[in-house]
Amino acid sequence: MLRLALPSKGELEEPTLVFLKACGLSVNRPNSRQYTARVPALHKATVLFQRAADIAAKVEEGSADIGITGLDTVRELTHDDSNCAVLVEDLDYGQCDLVVAVPETWIDVTSMADLVELSEEMRAKSTELRIATKFPRMTRQYFLSKGLNFFSLVASTGAMEVAPTMGFADIIVDLTSSGTTLRENGLRTLSDGMLLRSQACLIGNLRCLRDKPKALEDTKLMLEMMESHLRAEQYYSVTANVQGATSESVAEAVMRQPEVAGIRGPTVSKVYSRYGMEQNWYAVTVVVRKDDLTCAVEHLRTMGGGSVTVYAPKYVFEAESEMYRRLLDALDKVI
Repeated sequence: MLRLALPSKGELEEPTLVFLKACGLSVNRPNSRQYTARVPALHKATVLFQRAADIAAKVEEGSADIGITGLDTVRELTHDDSNCAVLVEDLDYGQCDLVVAVPETWIDVTSMADLVELSEEMRAKSTELRIATKFPRMTRQYFLSKGLNFFSLVASTGAMEVAPTMGFADIIVDLTSSGTTLRENGLRTLSDGMLLRSQACLIGNLRCLRDKPKALEDTKLMLEMMESHLRAEQYYSVTANVQGATSESVAEAVMRQPEVAGIRGPTVSKVYSRYGMEQNWYAVTVVVRKDDLTCAVEHLRTMGGGSVTVYAPKYVFEAESEMYRRLLDALDKVI
């Protein structure tokens, strides 16, 4: 049985359930106090609700086969030789940045180079730059990579933004989505102080998936549905009625503007008009990127197209799932 860990509370809980429903993977949870649930589309799977901060560890230790959590937590807790691998890095929700933030009053500190200089001045006075963060591993790696060697990390479980005001840290490294909370607490980010761009991601225990064929089957279905849904969000399906001598001539006219001619090309079919067969109407359908929608509509109009309809596809499946292929490649390397 596939064990899927999902966030039980916090900012990722509701968006995760909404995302899975949009992928055709609705979670059947009888009540919010119940920490197990089912996904009807996955007959052999069970859902385990966990704190988002704990999901990476649960997948790493094998208590769950796959899970959805923030990429920031995964990068902080897992290592290169970990059995916990990122299967889908961006599920297109839960976006935030892990940043270095300093007090607004530090007007001369705008970059990491300025912070390096400040830390050296503090070191000369027998003090160290104190950094409050819930991400000590990534913070240490990032600061050392920038040549900042003199600092101490301060663990904090509460609101990070008040650490400089309360006096137990000088600066913070924390997550932000809009920057509003930082500004309201007298902090600002450095120009080059972003450690990670994070969002919700899907992770999996490669050893568990390799050794559990039934769990791998459900994982394949999940990846297929997620991939096709995420791909579909990039496209619109546009249909217009166009007059022409033949279907070939209509298709040729559409493809004179290749960027709006569809993923593979236009679909052209005969319209049996109630106004007479001799009018030679054809229905032209193209699937185009959302950014190209107005261009596609105008192109069809220049061909005399009318009755233009636009649909947002729910899924766009390719001949093979790229996400599942990457997973199989990763499983082949598991010792």
